[in-house]
Amino acid sequence: MARRLVADLSAGERIESQVFLVSSKDLRTTTQGSLYIHAILADRTGQIVARAWSASEAMYQVIPEGGFIEVKGRVESYKGNLQFIIDAIRPVDESSIDLADFLPRTSRDIDEMFQRVREIVGEIKNRHVRALVDEFLNDEARMALFRRAPAARELHHAYVGGLLEHTLNVLELARLVLPRYPKVSADLVLAGVFLHDLGKTAELNCSTNFEYTDEGQLLGHISICVTWIDAATRRVSERTGEPFPERIAWALQHIVLSHHGRAEFGSPKLPAIPEAFAVHYLDNLDAKLEMSKSVIERDHDSGRDWTSYHRGLETRLFKADVLGGATNGD
Repeated sequence: MARRLVADLSAGERIESQVFLVSSKDLRTTTQGSLYIHAILADRTGQIVARAWSASEAMYQVIPEGGFIEVKGRVESYKGNLQFIIDAIRPVDESSIDLADFLPRTSRDIDEMFQRVREIVGEIKNRHVRALVDEFLNDEARMALFRRAPAARELHHAYVGGLLEHTLNVLELARLVLPRYPKVSADLVLAGVFLHDLGKTAELNCSTNFEYTDEGQLLGHISICVTWIDAATRRVSERTGEPFPERIAWALQHIVLSHHGRAEFGSPKLPAIPEAFAVHYLDNLDAKLEMSKSVIERDHDSGRDWTSYHRGLETRLFKADVLGGATNGD
């Protein structure tokens, strides 16, 4: 029987046998006191909430978080979203799995995107800023992770190559915007964009599942990258034999520290230089547009013009075709 992809599932469908990646699992209690399992099942096309009613601790332990299960059950619509009701579960040997079927991946060419990133940051003129960026670009192990890592666990660009794609998007946006503001340092903005999420290569693991590493849980990608910048400036100084300018190091660290824009969103500092504002808003623009596009694409309830509430966007989205199929030129 052909694989049924998450993106192709529809309400009312019966599944006799299907293998999914278990993104997360939780054993919960109903209002009547009985146990049920809440899980997130995934493949390369997306995720679906799954529930197993009248569950047991033994059944819960059979499910390998970050591993694979074969399930039998049915697809239902609940509050405008699809969910999978599990009737039977069987663990699957990971050696029989082709991981390419289960990890979502960018639709763009990773090699081409990485080359474009190198081209754009190659435009940096200040020799100190460029030397610092080159410290990271020449770290082959770190760049291999940068090319593969997701930009987030689930909110935006949550797929293999997502961090690279997001970073390139923001770099391209910066190149469009910077000519309008000649007094804003293009060098600091481009370097700040390249560095702003680089710590996610250590914060997130993407071997079989997108999960936080211990380092990521304890420190977070912002703190990780600020530490890396400090170490990189020391290496540059040792190699060149001259002190790295403190204000340049502080400015780039500040851009990383403030790029979430608000303390409640995880920024230890608020933007305090024009370049930090630029990176914050361009980063947020790309993240929000990608997030809104994904939310609409994943909403399978054709009977409603509005999606369910999305916590990352803090709203419901209007998903109707406003232009009625007309193109931008019509």
